[in-house]
Amino acid sequence: MDLTGYKQLVAETGRMLLDKQLVARTWGNISVRVNADSFAISPSGLGYENMTGNDVPVYNFRNDTWEGSRKPSSEKKVHAAAYRTYPEVQFVIHTHQDFATAVGLVGTESLKLTPEEEEILGKITVAPYGLPGTKKLCANVEAALKGGSKVVLMKHHGAVILGCNRDETIRKAEVLEEVCRRAVEEKLGDAGIKPAGEIDPALLRSCPDMVIMPTAETLYMAEQGGFAAQLDDMAQMIGAKMVAVANDNDAILKALDRYDAILVKGVGCVILTEKQDDAKALMLLSQKAAMAKRYTLACHVNTKLSAFDCHLMRTVYKKKYSKQKEG
Repeated sequence: MDLTGYKQLVAETGRMLLDKQLVARTWGNISVRVNADSFAISPSGLGYENMTGNDVPVYNFRNDTWEGSRKPSSEKKVHAAAYRTYPEVQFVIHTHQDFATAVGLVGTESLKLTPEEEEILGKITVAPYGLPGTKKLCANVEAALKGGSKVVLMKHHGAVILGCNRDETIRKAEVLEEVCRRAVEEKLGDAGIKPAGEIDPALLRSCPDMVIMPTAETLYMAEQGGFAAQLDDMAQMIGAKMVAVANDNDAILKALDRYDAILVKGVGCVILTEKQDDAKALMLLSQKAAMAKRYTLACHVNTKLSAFDCHLMRTVYKKKYSKQKEG
């Protein structure tokens, strides 16, 4: 394969991961080894749906340089650690898949794998948290890789998955998500959540772009009074807390004046934003964040991001990535 082919492979894989709901917006990243010193990697801050091979830079991890019209992902050093640790690895993806991300908050002890799943995934390790793009995150992931894992759950963040080619790597991501889904659903069971109620039709008429998502997870967390951010993608798009309010027009509008996504008791998640694409992303993110919080509550694990980390993630997102996404 020539260099153009490697770069096109990264762009095509981004759309595959979107279709499989393993990533969203600009979250996550993808790389393919080009040679002993370099890999093609998805660019920083560009949505996968808009990405072409021409957008994909090539990063040389021996001398820390890159070529291309766009900057490489801020997680390039994590990918470099994977290729340095395992010479046989040819493909790396970092995903934000829902159930694996939730399990990363609690630990892997509850996972039950079949022999075939164990053969596919190997050792699964949780790496402690570090802010995206930092030396701390890279060091934590590298330590997990050197411990014998090619599947690493990054606490509060997502997963890093290594493979010998694209198909193997994506297959690992899908198997990982199935294993983690079983663990989460077994723990949550049936919470006896009441059916969702309705918002005042007059409010809906006055806000025609309002989106209502009455899932079991959002209904449950609304009754709990909201929750603090455990996941850094929630901190980016929503903020340090997902607030919950009563099903009252004034309370809903007041909350939506500050936040694009809120919880309404007896209703679920309510989203109001100017961009349809943002609304779709917030639906995915709110559901994942609420599910992850339900899971940590069920496991009696109290974990959240610090106020400083939340503020930094939100600020960087608003000033940088939300503007870059459209390309």
